[in-house]
Amino acid sequence: MREIASGLQFPEGPIALPDGSVLLVEIQRGTLSRVTSDGRVTVVAETGGGPNGAAIGPDDKVYVCNNGGFEWHQVAGFTVPGDQPASYVGGSIQRVDIGSGRVETVYTECSGHPLRGPNDLVFDTHGGFWFTDHGKIRARERDRGGVYYARPDGSLIREVIYPLDSPNGVGLSPDGKRLYVAETFTGRVWQWDVTGPGEVGSGMPLAPGGGTLLAGLPGFQLLDSLAVDGHGNVCVATLVNGGITVLSTFGEVLEHVATGDPLTTNICFGGRGLRMAYVTCSGTGRLVAFEWPRPGLRLNY
Repeated sequence: MREIASGLQFPEGPIALPDGSVLLVEIQRGTLSRVTSDGRVTVVAETGGGPNGAAIGPDDKVYVCNNGGFEWHQVAGFTVPGDQPASYVGGSIQRVDIGSGRVETVYTECSGHPLRGPNDLVFDTHGGFWFTDHGKIRARERDRGGVYYARPDGSLIREVIYPLDSPNGVGLSPDGKRLYVAETFTGRVWQWDVTGPGEVGSGMPLAPGGGTLLAGLPGFQLLDSLAVDGHGNVCVATLVNGGITVLSTFGEVLEHVATGDPLTTNICFGGRGLRMAYVTCSGTGRLVAFEWPRPGLRLNY
């Protein structure tokens, strides 16, 4: 495991670029940043709020789930996000031009309901994207979250799955026919059959959102963002038991790659043959990389 950069302010949403650099957000800093292969960090754009998941769209712009920000704490030497801050102004989906640094707000609500804490997103082959709204936590209450589908041009946003318990990571199977969503506090990954752009079939009637359970981790393990590798395995960032937990398409835990950071939040694939895993260790403010035993899944954009 190689440390590429340190001193980052709660990094998340890594995107591996062809030139060997990695785009990522710094949630606490409120920026989209670029980390070069030699560890230099430069700010690409000031998003404000709490930039979270990020992905490149069909127009080569970077789309950012902005959760509106957190209160921040230091716990046992780690940076830990907390409740909704006094400065919170709402959640949004933002579009960033990485050349100019221009930031545009694309969505702030769906059918009259404000976005609370957009968290992670993934584009499909149709050019639309699925994203989760994790919600926000306040001293005595917590929002219910859901999964949405939207077009990047601002013409459509649809609430597809609601409610879920703090949905976080979201990904698509290699053929695009299955949607995976990780719930943070339950430590569960759910799946749905994708029946069309922004449409899913029903699974277990009593399950949250009519989903089908892929896996639930034992003990006190929380889940964050995820990526799918080229074999279709779900690689989900795991909190407390800090690392990446790899789930097969049948829900079997294939391996757990420990990072030493209990707030390991995300993973993406890049490098030659997509065999390099880039992982955000947010509690310690690091971006690390290591060879992955299988090729990653090439994203649609």
